[in-house]
Amino acid sequence: MTTDIEALVRRAYHLAEGDVLDAQGFAELFTEDGVFNGIGGVTGQESYRGEHLGDVIIWMGSFLPDVHRELHRVNVLGDVVAIELSIQGTFLGPFDTPAGAIQPTGASLDIPTADFWYVRDGKIQEFNCHIGTTTMFAQIGVLPDFASAIAASATEGKSASD
Repeated sequence: MTTDIEALVRRAYHLAEGDVLDAQGFAELFTEDGVFNGIGGVTGQESYRGEHLGDVIIWMGSFLPDVHRELHRVNVLGDVVAIELSIQGTFLGPFDTPAGAIQPTGASLDIPTADFWYVRDGKIQEFNCHIGTTTMFAQIGVLPDFASAIAASATEGKSASD
């Protein structure tokens, strides 16, 4: 049996699907002071409010035009909906980073994600989206450069102790 709160969250997912991409409709599901926290993205954490609540929907649609969210487990706990899911799609659009754009490879992505939706008076108050960025980066061909990180930390360590 689907509750009203679960139906609201499922509606948000529907509006963010690649064949729908209704950023305005998505944003309208939030309270006036609602917030969307993207956790684990390119810069670590980004928060969106007001007219920017749909920004991630637009970005995801340009990165993965056929984006789909496969919901694995949905748990409603009072006014909280906790979901284990996978964000799926084909890497067909550029992936913007602070260093520039990674060009599309056509790779199929299946990114593990955990979402937490907090609802107040029939609207979304807060949405925290925890993305498995390590898996996502590996799937788009971005592998960590451990050697550079080690060299940089060794240089910083020398400076601090000298």
